[in-house]
Amino acid sequence: MKNYLKISMMVFAMMISASLFAQKNYKFGHINSQELINSMPEYDSAQVELQNFAKGIQDQMEVMQVEYNRKLEDYKAEMNNLTDLIRQTKEEELMNIQQRMQTFNQNAQQNMQAKQNEVMQPIIEKAQKAIKDVGAENNFTYIYDIAGGVILYFSADSEDVLPLVRKKLGLN
Repeated sequence: MKNYLKISMMVFAMMISASLFAQKNYKFGHINSQELINSMPEYDSAQVELQNFAKGIQDQMEVMQVEYNRKLEDYKAEMNNLTDLIRQTKEEELMNIQQRMQTFNQNAQQNMQAKQNEVMQPIIEKAQKAIKDVGAENNFTYIYDIAGGVILYFSADSEDVLPLVRKKLGLN
């Protein structure tokens, strides 16, 4: 009898919670955050800044490459006339330049990633804040980002909030 009472109470509690859950109106939205970010004016200036930064790195790498090529050509032209000690010294110098170039390339990649994070983070934060504000102002329960490709389906009941967020940011 006690078990029957416990089971009845549990079923009753589940029915009440299910009916409360069914009565709540949920509002779902979706957005392509990458499309939003790409449409922001800050994105264009960030891309120019990143391109200029990358060009500076590329220019320095080209200077190093020219130095290496010049020294390699000099070494090849004089190789047969060099003593063993001078040949060994020039080979070590060439290897040192190669190692400097490799180290520079690795550091350049890290610096480029850091610069990209530095430049893009404020834009991403601004977009996220606008999305959150639109969600709160329009009573959305969830807003899904379809840019990541995670959402495989959304129904017609899901509202595209991109126009609302663009309006919030003052974008056309």
